[in-house]
Amino acid sequence: MSVEHYFSSDPQGDFTPKQVSVELAEERVSVVTASGIFSPAGIDKGTAILLAEAPEPSGSTVLDIGTGWGPISLTLAKKLPLARVIGVEVNQRSAELTRMNAERLGLSNIEVFAPSDVPGDLQFDTIWSNPPIRVGKDVLHDILRTWLPRLAPQGCAYLVVQKNLGADSLQKWIAKELDSVDAGTFEVSRYATAKGFRILEVVRSA
Repeated sequence: MSVEHYFSSDPQGDFTPKQVSVELAEERVSVVTASGIFSPAGIDKGTAILLAEAPEPSGSTVLDIGTGWGPISLTLAKKLPLARVIGVEVNQRSAELTRMNAERLGLSNIEVFAPSDVPGDLQFDTIWSNPPIRVGKDVLHDILRTWLPRLAPQGCAYLVVQKNLGADSLQKWIAKELDSVDAGTFEVSRYATAKGFRILEVVRSA
């Protein structure tokens, strides 16, 4: 899979949205996707497992790291209609598709930002993400180092990672990294395993 899918801010090729039928929050809906983004055919396997296995989200401000066309953000917004849902996305095409899909589904509580534009004072009660493992460890670590410490007290993050792409080693790195940020504040564990994927859980103490 091309790194362009994740990190090109302005992907090449025509922007021609197409309709796709998917299931989000136990409802069949029609969304739009396009070429030049991650998983344009629908919900990828990892994201589907996260949406199926993660516990119910909670809180007033929640985060989706790597929004794509929006399956995680849209699900969070449907489950938490009173919450502020923040989607982080570098790909302008993906960000625009998420905004289009939010409007199509009548979800007014989603905001999509480039990483540098997220208000610096925000903390997040819930974080869900299918992080871009294939971009390499250095970039991936920078992403997680940026966002996981912004969990609010008693906040929880759930990350879906393919087992054979280093889920177990990533779990160990996250635990060590967060302990260096604030020793004893974060608990990192494996929440679930399904179909070759791990869901990693990060909990911040009160």
